[in-house]
Amino acid sequence: MEEEQGKLMMKIVAAIVPYTFLPVQSGGQRLISGFYDELGKKTQLHVISTPENQATQTISYQLLKKLRSSRLRYADVFLYFKIKKYLKLHQIEFLIIEHPYLGWLGWQLKKATGVKLIVHTHNIEYQRFRSIGKWWWNLLKFYERWTLQKADYVFCITEEDKSGFIENLKINQSKCKVIPYGIYQDSAPADKKLTKLSVCTELNIDPASNILFFNGVLNYKPNRDALDIILHQINPILLRSSLNYKIIVAGKNLPQVYNDLKEWNQNNVIYLGFVDDIERFTKAADILLNPVLSGGGVKTKMIEALGLNTTVISTVTGAAGVSKETCGDKLIIIEDSNWGAFTDAVIKTVTTPEHDIPAAFYREFSWKNIIEKTLKYIN
Repeated sequence: MEEEQGKLMMKIVAAIVPYTFLPVQSGGQRLISGFYDELGKKTQLHVISTPENQATQTISYQLLKKLRSSRLRYADVFLYFKIKKYLKLHQIEFLIIEHPYLGWLGWQLKKATGVKLIVHTHNIEYQRFRSIGKWWWNLLKFYERWTLQKADYVFCITEEDKSGFIENLKINQSKCKVIPYGIYQDSAPADKKLTKLSVCTELNIDPASNILFFNGVLNYKPNRDALDIILHQINPILLRSSLNYKIIVAGKNLPQVYNDLKEWNQNNVIYLGFVDDIERFTKAADILLNPVLSGGGVKTKMIEALGLNTTVISTVTGAAGVSKETCGDKLIIIEDSNWGAFTDAVIKTVTTPEHDIPAAFYREFSWKNIIEKTLKYIN
């Protein structure tokens, strides 16, 4: 009886995710998957997405494949009628849209059904596209501002994004809530050394080597630029040092011109391509390299690495959205483009005693705590 009453008291939520996120293959997809998996445990949740989504394990919500596969889904006016009917039938109270791109649809559904509209943002989108040189960023800025102004709540990943929305897009401060990227761990892993030994054995490298790890989708320009920095700026300095190390690169869609980094193999670089278990390699690493100079938003791979007690060395830009105080000595932030200092930090880190990441990190970034905070925000 109490369980049934609890279900009746749950908030009834629908979300529109306009792209494939299952199975998870990238940091952005992990954000979506983790957020909704935990939200589904605390609400009656309906997630509306594309036909290509395939849940390879049990999910906590109802997954509905109502969107088109083609890019026309972003301008599909028939979606309005299908989703409006569904929202009314299931008495949906809150509607979440991922990113601002379906803002027109969210606004129409809000007017027609009375749902509270939430825009779940991952970046300040217009700034992200401006940073990678897209000429139409100013048009996106106008649309993004309009969408966020129509929303009842705006969920931001970082405090920096929240400030940007308030100051640059004139979004009401009271509707902006920081909902960070989360992790499932609640303490430092006990098997880090064993995992490193396993990876070294698999890749036939010296277990005494320091593993420097970089991963990301490699046809995304900010990630590809960071890879070029590792290859042409950071690695040449490391090669002149006496450091025993290997740089392991993982990620799909590396352009063919890189030839799977084969010419770099003799210079301590190993390319793995896409790996199913990215957590294993992140846990095995001594350092996650994050020399990112553009792209905006919090770097999900950085949060994941810190959660696995792996030290992260990052540029200022790459570390946006993560508090140094929360991470202690596990996060080292270097001025953008100062590759000499960046490399010095790598060498210094592997020659000093290790410290575990503070417990405060897990309290701030655990999905369970994040979702409990989220549900207190909305009413």
